[in-house]
Amino acid sequence: MNKEFLNQILSQISVSGYEEKIQRVIMEHMDDYADRIDTDEICDTICVMNPDEKNKILFTAHADEIGLMVTNITESGALQVTKRGGIIPHTYPGQQVQVVGKHGIIYGVVEETRDLYKKDNLNETDFFIDIGTDCEEESKKLLELGAPIVLDTHIREMQNGRFTARALDDRLGVFIIMEAFKEAKRRGCKNSIYCAATVGEETTRNGAYWTGSRIEPDVAIVVDVTYTSDSHGTKDGDTGKVKLGGGPVLCNSPIVVKKYNEQLKKCAAKANIPIQIEATSNYTYTDADKIHFAGKGIPTALVSIPLRYMHSPAEVADERDVEGCIQLLAEFMLEMEK
Repeated sequence: MNKEFLNQILSQISVSGYEEKIQRVIMEHMDDYADRIDTDEICDTICVMNPDEKNKILFTAHADEIGLMVTNITESGALQVTKRGGIIPHTYPGQQVQVVGKHGIIYGVVEETRDLYKKDNLNETDFFIDIGTDCEEESKKLLELGAPIVLDTHIREMQNGRFTARALDDRLGVFIIMEAFKEAKRRGCKNSIYCAATVGEETTRNGAYWTGSRIEPDVAIVVDVTYTSDSHGTKDGDTGKVKLGGGPVLCNSPIVVKKYNEQLKKCAAKANIPIQIEATSNYTYTDADKIHFAGKGIPTALVSIPLRYMHSPAEVADERDVEGCIQLLAEFMLEMEK
């Protein structure tokens, strides 16, 4: 696994609406591999292989992450915020944060009080962020309203090939589709492949809709994360038995076209990759829901990465699942021509 590239992706701040820096990292890394790299007005980034061939296949994963955005600066210099995406408010008080300032990263702390922890209906409007300034004017010299904020976390390797970081959802998916792109090209892929790092999944899913509508692929494979059922407080009966290290997860959903799930299963069997199955009653709550309805309708399937503690400061994934997803997608890129 190319850990250097993965760490470059995971080290960026990419709150929804502020994906430019992570997209530059992707474009610079993929420049030697893609026949063409496209982008658009909202910063979707699409790496293209064999653009003139038939069997146009789109692979997407979203580059944005959840976080906060500055809405006000108080007289004392503290920051007030709103959320971008589905944050879990109780994970924020007392935590260190990074704020994107005018001239670089500014470090701060989400103020905490005993009463704050006791609030049942805690939300982001209760937060004040201390960046060490003494007044409103001092803070305004350092940052603008609208500045994105993320928790100041770390990338750490754990036991048994597991690792933890902020926002593996879904920068890990971006890493996977780009690595699959490189692997398929190395093996002589003849299909027209579009690997898109989309924006805005955690908020509006505009990136998925724009990408699907403009590329008009024959089929789209969306890569995102899914909850495991093997940690405390989770249940097999919610969507299915999914465990860390058990392999890529295919989704049985009305959004997903069964034909392509079957093709993915055949590719997994050929490459000797274990797979898992989850089920949803209607939508997948991923970019697949937008891409499926884009244009005149796009046949869509969803491949998910097992993930523990989603939307927390310390999500956990397994290297075996990452490698399995890479090889499964590369095999699909190669096999679609048949």
